[in-house]
Amino acid sequence: QLQLVESGGGLVQIGGSLRLSCTASGFTSDRYAIGWFRQAPGKEREGLWCITHNGGIRNYLSSVKDRFTISEDKTKNTVYLQMNNLQPADTGAYYCAADNVCWDQSRFGNSWGKGTQVTVSA
Repeated sequence: QLQLVESGGGLVQIGGSLRLSCTASGFTSDRYAIGWFRQAPGKEREGLWCITHNGGIRNYLSSVKDRFTISEDKTKNTVYLQMNNLQPADTGAYYCAADNVCWDQSRFGNSWGKGTQVTVSA
């Protein structure tokens, strides 16, 4: 059974950086995609980035395109989300999810992690 565990969240000041990690175990296929999502209090969940098993990437949210980057370390079964120049609007719970391909965000996610909290303060 596929399991995803997020880590790296925390409290950061405006303009600061964090790197989130999503470590996966239990893959049953070599073809997969891992996506990062977030949900702010009282708001709908939104997709950020997605990466496929062969390195293809897809952006879901243009407002983070120049500040957040997604990458993968296959040796560690880990996908990262590097977040720079963080702003209060980036506060929320951050989740990673897995699927076969980077579907549209509305249909993405056969498996989900439990999330990690990011709080950006002044």
